[in-house]
Amino acid sequence: MGLAAAAVVLAVSCNGTPPKARVLPGPDAPGPTDPQDAQCRAAARDPGRVTLHRLNRAEYNNTVRDLLGDTGSPASDFPPDDHGFGFDNNADVLSMSPLLMEKYSHAAQALVEAAWARGAFGACVLDPAKPEACARQLLKTFARRAWRRPVTAEEVERLVAFVTLARQQGDAPEVGVKLALRAVLVSPHFLFRVELDPSPASTAPHPVSDLELASRLSYFLWSSMPDEALLQVAEGGHLHEPEVLEAQVRRMLADPKARALVDNFAGQWLYTRALDSAQPVSRYGFDEPLRDAMRQEMQLVFQEFVTGDHRLKDLLDAPFTYVNDRLATHYGLPMPGTQTMTRVELTGHPERAGLFGKGSLLTVTANPDRTSPVKRGVWVLEQLLCKAPPPPPPDAGGLAPAVDPTLNIKARMAEHRANPGCSGCHALMDPLGFGMENFDPVGRWRTKEEGGAQVDASGELPGGKTFQGVVELRAVVKEDPDLSACMTRHLLTYALGRGAEEEDRCTVRDISQQAEGRGGRLTDYILAIVRSDAFLRRRGEAEAPKP
Repeated sequence: MGLAAAAVVLAVSCNGTPPKARVLPGPDAPGPTDPQDAQCRAAARDPGRVTLHRLNRAEYNNTVRDLLGDTGSPASDFPPDDHGFGFDNNADVLSMSPLLMEKYSHAAQALVEAAWARGAFGACVLDPAKPEACARQLLKTFARRAWRRPVTAEEVERLVAFVTLARQQGDAPEVGVKLALRAVLVSPHFLFRVELDPSPASTAPHPVSDLELASRLSYFLWSSMPDEALLQVAEGGHLHEPEVLEAQVRRMLADPKARALVDNFAGQWLYTRALDSAQPVSRYGFDEPLRDAMRQEMQLVFQEFVTGDHRLKDLLDAPFTYVNDRLATHYGLPMPGTQTMTRVELTGHPERAGLFGKGSLLTVTANPDRTSPVKRGVWVLEQLLCKAPPPPPPDAGGLAPAVDPTLNIKARMAEHRANPGCSGCHALMDPLGFGMENFDPVGRWRTKEEGGAQVDASGELPGGKTFQGVVELRAVVKEDPDLSACMTRHLLTYALGRGAEEEDRCTVRDISQQAEGRGGRLTDYILAIVRSDAFLRRRGEAEAPKP
């Protein structure tokens, strides 16, 4: 008994009332109540509000691919998208500039001309004497798909008016139809994912429409427009039915277009995209074939989690990977005998299991000329545990030059943890990074640092939990109670295209608990998200008081 507790007992005993015995829970008694659980049970869920969502570059490319069959990636010429909360599909930062509008206009013209030449619109033949009937049919069909909703008769007639305009200018009917098609592609209904609030200033939650839900779903799972099957279900008013919604999710995840989750969600969550700009110094022998193999390895592993039966948490220690001869040699694994990426079991090589053994992650969280336990530790905290440390103070210094070549990086960084101004964050970040010190800046296994010092991959976290090396480190992270909620937070942020805020804490908790209760697969997380109020509903935003 501690001194404080002892003092309390003595004080109670001195008032003349004998202390009552405390009843201990028996083996069948329920566990302790989490105060956060109690708060969430009583709290109303706020679905939040998503800003009008402009298609980002990946979404634009995928949409014109599915709409027109164009795989030329025209958005590669657009200005880069800004990022918010770690993703480039955050509606709050997807602005529209005059330059971008000009790019959209040029792209629309090129796309229409190319598609017209391929006969992509050839459902009917334009009669030079009476072209309106064919134009009306063609434009109605195209606008419905492009705008991801049925179009009104008035909207169709406004598009057909381009044919009349062309005739007045002495041009052929097809000139007018092409102008109308371009107008569809530069319309806000195409460039933005439009969701309407019946009362924009009301904060009362309301369901999104079936058609709005179809777009939410398709841009979450495919980064693209709804296909005909999804559009028809939405037009029939059935997409909100739980069984229908789940069937559509499972169908879409089985479609090759779900590869967008690998490229766009995992590519940003797991930093695979950052590998494109990694430039390790030449002495590590890093080259383009190795970069490509590392990228494919992470993508193929995550792809298994999209379609397979693995628990999402098993990303931490999945006992398989994909390598070709080049990457296997780099890792010290048996070569598969091909330059094609091949699935291999990691029996006998537990250090390569899971995310922490992947060359892409280890390379992008290192400096070009040395490892960075800080970067690696911050990555674990931000991307897996959502415990990002605050930014360093302005006067924070870098790693001091080595004065003793026998010291390893852990010893050299001891000052970070000894300095009272730095220790609060570094005591949390550095040990996580030390656990990966057996991997050099490009992910090769090592027992000695470049200066000859012995690698020390042990660590102690605040609270006294210790580990030795990457295998024990990942076990510590996998058991962390915040892991599931953090993975949910990232996935929900990507799914909604807005940041998961403090107000979403109970929603995140609900989703992670439901997903884990159903098996904890990526599919379970995705289904729990699309069933949540945050995905099915939205609200308006109260008007700010006028000055």
